[in-house]
Amino acid sequence: MKRFVSIVLIALLALSCIGCAKYQTHYNAVLFVHSNTDDSAFMEFYQFEGTMVFTLRANASDTLKYTGTLETGSATVSYDCGDGKTALFSVDAGDTVNDSLALMSGGTVYVIVETDGRCENGAFTFSIE
Repeated sequence: MKRFVSIVLIALLALSCIGCAKYQTHYNAVLFVHSNTDDSAFMEFYQFEGTMVFTLRANASDTLKYTGTLETGSATVSYDCGDGKTALFSVDAGDTVNDSLALMSGGTVYVIVETDGRCENGAFTFSIE
């Protein structure tokens, strides 16, 4: 009986940690393609509304290269290298962004794409180099 109670408690603890990630992805999308590896990520869509979180790995001397474009709507892209969420860039309808950022610390880099309502015909790419 003690063993059964222990297993149930462990299972409950494991389930309580689901959704405990630092940032949460949640969205509604149409024709949405995305990928995320340790050193690159991208998303392309016909329609997207919500938040997409990518997790990358970097060294302190690395650079985060990024691009973003939208046909309609607006979005804000932020990042977190352990010092809290910081705005990286914003993109509005018809805008294109192509830039880079020298990272000051290594480890996990969260890249957060957040829309202000529904966006259409967009693409975002991120790479650690």
